[in-house]
Amino acid sequence: MSRNINHIYVNTDYQDILAKYGAICSMIRKGNCRDNAPVESFFGTLKREHVFHNRYVHRAQVRQSIFVYIGQFCNRKRIHLALGYRTPCEMYQFKLAA
Repeated sequence: MSRNINHIYVNTDYQDILAKYGAICSMIRKGNCRDNAPVESFFGTLKREHVFHNRYVHRAQVRQSIFVYIGQFCNRKRIHLALGYRTPCEMYQFKLAA
């Protein structure tokens, strides 16, 4: 099964879409279990702090709820050690001012 999934990521159409939007494809390199550690950490935090505390009936509710959580809480209020105990919005403003 993983062979089929990997095939999707190396597919030229998929790679073209990523390039169009300036996205970088992230695939774990063989033997390096830490490639996606920051993303795995984010999803774990998202689930623990938000998703598991809510009940959803429709996918649209999930999307809206997560959109609000990231946009209003994570980016504006939740401080991050990796950002010097700043929020992502504070860091963005700091970089703009520099």
